[in-house]
Amino acid sequence: MKQNSELNFANQDFYIGLDVHKKNWTVSIFTEDFEHKTFSQNPEPKTLANYLNRTFPGGRYHSVYEAGYCGFWIHEALCGYGINNMVTNPADVPTKDKERKQKNNRVDSRKLARSLRSGELQAIYVPGRIHLERRALLRARRTAAKEQTRYQNRVKGFLSFFGIQIPSQFGEGRWSGSFIEWIENIPMQDPNGQAALLFYLYELKHYRRRLAELNRAIRQLAGSEQFKEIVKLLTTIPGIGLLTAMIFLLEIVDITRFQNLDKLASFFGLIPGENSSGDDDDINHTGITPRKHSYLRAMLIEAAWIAARKDPALTMCYKQLTKRMSGKKAIIRIARKLLSRISYVLKNQKPYVTAVVQ
Repeated sequence: MKQNSELNFANQDFYIGLDVHKKNWTVSIFTEDFEHKTFSQNPEPKTLANYLNRTFPGGRYHSVYEAGYCGFWIHEALCGYGINNMVTNPADVPTKDKERKQKNNRVDSRKLARSLRSGELQAIYVPGRIHLERRALLRARRTAAKEQTRYQNRVKGFLSFFGIQIPSQFGEGRWSGSFIEWIENIPMQDPNGQAALLFYLYELKHYRRRLAELNRAIRQLAGSEQFKEIVKLLTTIPGIGLLTAMIFLLEIVDITRFQNLDKLASFFGLIPGENSSGDDDDINHTGITPRKHSYLRAMLIEAAWIAARKDPALTMCYKQLTKRMSGKKAIIRIARKLLSRISYVLKNQKPYVTAVVQ
C-alpha cells in the first residue's frame, strides 16, 4: 500500500504577523488553533510566499504589518503573491501590559498575528502606486517650503546677530529679488563672515528654485484631464485655492470611502476627544482629539480663517460662535462646516454657491 505524503491545507486559514524592518522581518504564523512558528527572514515578500506555499500548500494566507517608513510596496507585493494582506495603524493594535514592558520584534509580530486571527485589527486605506507618487509631489513641495522658511529665518537671524537693520523699503517678510540682492551686497568685515552669509543665501535660493519647480509641476497636474474639472469646482469654495484643492484631493483620494461627514471629520481630526466612564450622562469631553491627520487639519483650519472672511454665511456663523467661545474654538467649528462644503462638492460634482448659514 502506497502512503500519500502530499499535504493539502485547502480551506484552512493561516495568520501571519510581520514586524518589518529595513534589514530583516520577524514573522509569526498562527493557525486557527495554535501558534506555528516565529522566525526572522530577509525583507523579501517572495521569501515569505515561498515558505507558506511550501509548508502549508493550498492554505488561505492572511498577513498584517504596521504602517510606517516602508510604505505600501510590501502590501502590493504580498497581495500579488496571493496573500490577503492588510496594513494597520500601530496605535490601533491591542497591546497587553506585559507586551508594553517587554517590547521586542518577536513580541510585536506575535501580537499582530494574534490580533489578526481574533479579528481585532482594522485595515487602513491603501492608495494605488500612481496616486502615492502624485501625493509624494505635494509632500516634496511641503518639505521645500519648510526648508525655504528655515533659511529665511537663518538669514534674518544672521543679520540680527550682527546688528544689520533691514531697510524699511523691503518691509517685513517680503523676500523679493531686490531684497535678496541687497543681502548679497552687504559688506562684512571679514571674508569668513561673508562666506557664512553667502552660504545661507545659496541654500535659500536653492530651495526657492526647487519650490518654484514643484509649484509648476503641481499646476500642471491640476490642469490634467483627471483633475482639471474637480479642482475648478473645489476652488468655488471660499478659502480653497489650487494648492489646497490638490492637497485635499491627493490625501483624501476617494471621498466615497467615508460613510458620512463624521467619518471624514474623524480622519481630519475635527471631532472632540472623550474621557469618561460609568454613567453615560457623565461624559468628559477633552477638547479636539489629538488623533488626526496633522497636515490636513492644519491646512483646513488655515482655509477656514480665509473662508470666515470671504463667505458671508461663515462670517455670520463665526461672529455668533465667538459670543460664547474663543476665536480658536470657533474656527474649529467653521473648519468643520468648510469640510462639509468640500464633501458636498466632491460627492455631487457641483460648484459651491454662497448661501445662508447651514
